[in-house]
Amino acid sequence: MNKQTMNFRESEFRAKRDEDGNPIIEGYFAVFGSDYDIAPGMSESVDPGAFDNTLENDIRALVNHDTTLVLGRTKSGTLELNVDDQGLFGRIRVNTNDSDAMNLYERVARGDVDGCSFGFDIRDEATELRDDGSTHWTIKDIDLFEVSCCTFPAYEDTHIEARSAQREDLEKRRAEAWKEKQKARIKNA
Repeated sequence: MNKQTMNFRESEFRAKRDEDGNPIIEGYFAVFGSDYDIAPGMSESVDPGAFDNTLENDIRALVNHDTTLVLGRTKSGTLELNVDDQGLFGRIRVNTNDSDAMNLYERVARGDVDGCSFGFDIRDEATELRDDGSTHWTIKDIDLFEVSCCTFPAYEDTHIEARSAQREDLEKRRAEAWKEKQKARIKNA
């Protein structure tokens, strides 16, 4: 599996207690309709239908994408994920017997940790070559495997490198198309 990680800086992420007084962490791991800068001249957004074919997966909630720090899991019912008009909303039931989970809960409650992210593979996306020379991808369909509470939500190097390679290919194709257009123009002149 070629795992890529997309990180979203905007979130409504909080620690609170449920109706029974149990600690929970909840918030939006992805927000629809917002452009997220990957690198200069490169951005992407998440389409509202991107999660339609993936929420039945066995998805984990992690800390900083660390697979040794599991906070919850959809299979066990300790992680709930839902899509609404705003984005992908998640609710993690915190294990009070897990000191790592409780430490994170307290950090979120204090506001020290408030970033969200998610890990996925792209199944389908649309590419837009904008007039200003920038490239924008709209993620249409993903294979979601994890959501994370993050100290520093930032794009993973592998994700940036993948997008950089894609952009280089698009720029090469754009230059070739311009050359062909100029040749045709000269030929017709």
